Amino acid sequence: MKTWFITGISRGLGKALAEAALARGDTVVGTVRQDAPDFARGKGELHVLTLDVADPAAAGPAITEALDRAGRIDVLVNNAGYGLLGAVEAASDAEVSRLFETNVFGPFRLIRAALPHMRRQGGGHIVNITSIASRAPMAGSSLYAAAKSAMEGLSQGLEQEAKAFGVRVTAVAPGGFRTDFLSDHSIRRSQAEDAYADNVGKVMAHFDEIAGRQGGDPDRAATAILTLVDSAEPPLHLLLGSDALRRAREKLDSVIEDIDQWEGLTRSTDFPAEV
Repeated sequence: MKTWFITGISRGLGKALAEAALARGDTVVGTVRQDAPDFARGKGELHVLTLDVADPAAAGPAITEALDRAGRIDVLVNNAGYGLLGAVEAASDAEVSRLFETNVFGPFRLIRAALPHMRRQGGGHIVNITSIASRAPMAGSSLYAAAKSAMEGLSQGLEQEAKAFGVRVTAVAPGGFRTDFLSDHSIRRSQAEDAYADNVGKVMAHFDEIAGRQGGDPDRAATAILTLVDSAEPPLHLLLGSDALRRAREKLDSVIEDIDQWEGLTRSTDFPAEV
């Protein structure tokens, strides 16, 4: 049985994952910003902590309390976060600062606090929930994509540092899942700019249209993450959802096309080969 530390278990993927882990008898230390919702607790043991991941002073004490209650942390899941949608030029400094505090600096502080314990216990798994937006952004999601891209980069470098200690790292990039992510609970919108009606405006309208009808099932996503952490050789990257798979492949094809088309210019910046 595993002991999990999962941020943001009040709803959505975090709640589904906590319930799935509890159902099979695992221990879950889950964080909420306010009161915890009703849970299907299964056979496992649940500990609920109040945590604002954007609070710089909160990460260390939260990890310490989790260890005091549960004894160890086998899986750290950085799930809590929210989206900021709208044109880049419409976003305020305060909006962007809060976005990065919650989606990047908060997870970083939890990783920094948990890693020494994972090293001492000889293993663990850090799962960072990113987004397909980090790999294939759309108009209107630039800043959210930037924050999630930061977590992708952190995950890739961290995996190289942590694997020597038996600590695995996976960046999980979901597509659209039928949670309340597109509701006001999880999305902030910068003030609309009429100049972007034909691109950002259309994407925002699309998000409104699909809210509540996304193709991804959060319970199935939770099961997939359980499979991930149980694997003897977990991947560094995992996509969730057929829409994420399609967008990632389209993006990779586009990147490869650019690389091939501009290869000559790329190589032209080296010093000439010595003869």
